[in-house]
Amino acid sequence: MNEDVKKLPADSFDRVHIDSIHSERISKPSLSFWQDAWLRIRKNKAAIVSAFILLFIIVMAFVGPMISPHDGETQTLQHANLPPKVPGLEKLGIFDGYGVLAGKEVDLYTLKKVDTYYWFGTDGLGRDMFSRVWEGTQISLFIAFVAAVIDMVIGVTYGGISGYYGGRLDDVMQRIVEILIGIPTLVIVILMMLVMKPGLTAIIIAITITGWIGMSRVVRGQVLKFKNQEFVLASRTLGASNGRIITKHILPNILGLIIINMMFTIPGAIFFEAFLSFIGLGLQPPTASLGTLINDGYQLIKFQPHVLLFPSLILSLLMIAFNLIGDGLRDAFDPKMKD
Repeated sequence: MNEDVKKLPADSFDRVHIDSIHSERISKPSLSFWQDAWLRIRKNKAAIVSAFILLFIIVMAFVGPMISPHDGETQTLQHANLPPKVPGLEKLGIFDGYGVLAGKEVDLYTLKKVDTYYWFGTDGLGRDMFSRVWEGTQISLFIAFVAAVIDMVIGVTYGGISGYYGGRLDDVMQRIVEILIGIPTLVIVILMMLVMKPGLTAIIIAITITGWIGMSRVVRGQVLKFKNQEFVLASRTLGASNGRIITKHILPNILGLIIINMMFTIPGAIFFEAFLSFIGLGLQPPTASLGTLINDGYQLIKFQPHVLLFPSLILSLLMIAFNLIGDGLRDAFDPKMKD
């Protein structure tokens, strides 16, 4: 050997003593699936902010009409087309009750001798827009949540049965789905409006006739994936019934995906209801929903933009909040997104 090579010191070959207790200790606490998902979704600032915005809108949808000093259905023609006026903010030059009349900006409250405040202004019939906006939000949320729950129940049941039992039953059920998915939803809605009286029931039924198809196809794909996994085969070998396998093994593994799809179904139902009401196929006046309020504001956008501003703002916030929360839940429930 080359004598120029430096020799290692003798203490470099001493045995390293490792405590077996400390070497096997887990550095991080054991977390369940839901605890792990919560820790990851907390890091998503957009989802957390959206959740607070959504909670605020939901609370105001029920509390707003009660705290308003005016009734949303009472018509006061002398107070028609008043701009927003909010105590405190009027001193800042915003929401001060000033509007354009004959090309000049004047205080319409003083001109019409109105001694009360309308926080969101009034419409063409003198109805309080603050109460009507929150009442419309309440109805739109109700339609969306009911449609989403019905979609979940029908979609999960239909897709689960089709995927789990398979065979000829799966073929027949999927052919039915293919027929339904080929029918345009708007055609179904128009037919429903011809058969039934326009209202909440007609819209909910029209949305749910084909709305559950997407959920059923997603659930079917996941059930087909999990039903042949080792833990399911082991449970079946030990004599577990089909009901127990579905409820104890398959359903918990696809529950996160079901929740995510529901979060994307709700804003779709809200927008669909607003679209139907906007084109005149949904709720009919004087019933307030975000769609009917936007339709009223669209006709007065040049003269009274506040009638369109507030319901459009609430609708936009709902759509953005639900989608951002859905994105956050998708990242939190996806094992591939772990840090």
